Amino acid sequence: MAKGAGSGRNGRNARQSYREAGVDIDTGNALVGAIKPLAKATARRGADAGLGGFGALFDLKAAGFRDPILVATTDGVGTKLKIAIAAGRHETIGIDLVAMCVNDLVVQGAEPLFFLDYYASGKLDVATGRTIIAGIAEACRAVGCALIGGETAEMPGLYAAGDYDLAGFAVGAAERGQILTGADCREGDVVLGLASSGLHSNGFSLVRRVVETAGLAYSLPAPFARGQSLGEALLTPTRLYVKSCLAALHAGGVKAFAHITGGGLLENIPRVLPKGLAAALDAASWPLPPVFRWLAETAGIAPEELARTFNCGIGMVAVVAAEAEPAVTEALRREGETVHPVGRLVPRGDGPGVVITNMAGAWPG
Repeated sequence: MAKGAGSGRNGRNARQSYREAGVDIDTGNALVGAIKPLAKATARRGADAGLGGFGALFDLKAAGFRDPILVATTDGVGTKLKIAIAAGRHETIGIDLVAMCVNDLVVQGAEPLFFLDYYASGKLDVATGRTIIAGIAEACRAVGCALIGGETAEMPGLYAAGDYDLAGFAVGAAERGQILTGADCREGDVVLGLASSGLHSNGFSLVRRVVETAGLAYSLPAPFARGQSLGEALLTPTRLYVKSCLAALHAGGVKAFAHITGGGLLENIPRVLPKGLAAALDAASWPLPPVFRWLAETAGIAPEELARTFNCGIGMVAVVAAEAEPAVTEALRREGETVHPVGRLVPRGDGPGVVITNMAGAWPG
């Protein structure tokens, strides 16, 4: 459904109105009007990014595809939203929303084509809504993805004052035969880690608990980031890996990507590996960013729990043929990535899908 205000039925009593029930259609329309230029700025081949209709169209042939396979993802931002609301900072939460979806698309070798969002609150605030969707549009432009529609819902009684929720839906495509499955991964393949920008959008229920237990306010200086408030530092947006990963694919030799989201390093890497293989990683081969060190030291989080909950400084993993490592690394670095060779694939046997050595020496615990 194209972006529009939520609808419903009025009662029979002529003295009642939808506005008196807490839903202001005029405010919803004002928000749609405010975001139309933002969506238009994301237009790409195949989509004109127009809003206001009941549905949106995308022309795969006009986008340059011959025999495409579509790939679809959906995700949210989780309880990171609670920090954005508490800190009164909504500029980057839309970037998180797009990143969590399109980073999953590129894992399968797909180019993001279009994006739709779902934004719901108890009472719409046009300024806040526009700020959030401006972040969504910014991220869509950065990855070449058209913002073609969405839903804006005002639902009094379901959300507390000031609260809102976000969900995102992305569709991408790859030519038939070019979908990444990880099936051709082999023992000895190199595992490259692409540095994260911070926490990204996972583990925030634990983060919020640590902040609460420590008695900190989001307006106070961040203990781990000079010159930033705690709220600003924790809201650092999720890194967008689309362009760099597509460049790595074009360089040749990439066999799999793994987006390190919920479940951390331990749960996500095995998702893209054949059953008989495991990733052997060395925790000393990349730096643990200050935010993770602070969380571990403040809350006494064990290294294994850290690796199962957070990205620990590696937001995307690439599995690469050993002979292709130099070319792939160069392609990634040209696109601005910080790349660490973090391990290799080994026979799995009866063990776990990821084994991380040197955690005790490299990480607090």
